[in-house]
Amino acid sequence: MKDYIEERAIDIANYIIENNATVRQTAKAFGISKSTVHKDVTERLMQINPTLAKEARKVLDVNKQERHIRGGMATKEKYQHMHQEQRI
Repeated sequence: MKDYIEERAIDIANYIIENNATVRQTAKAFGISKSTVHKDVTERLMQINPTLAKEARKVLDVNKQERHIRGGMATKEKYQHMHQEQRI
């Protein structure tokens, strides 16, 4: 594995842990795809630093469990905003 990929995987994991970030937020911050973030954390990082990989995975697992809640909240805000515009 190339050095820059290893460094990126470590940087990504640290970013996720420090910011409690989602895969989408991390991908946007690093300018890479969500699938690259996922592969770096779940596959590549396990070979480089398994302990760091497990910590990052914990954050991603929590985010995955909560994503339906965040999606529901976003939908609620969308419709509340639409309802307010109709009243005006």
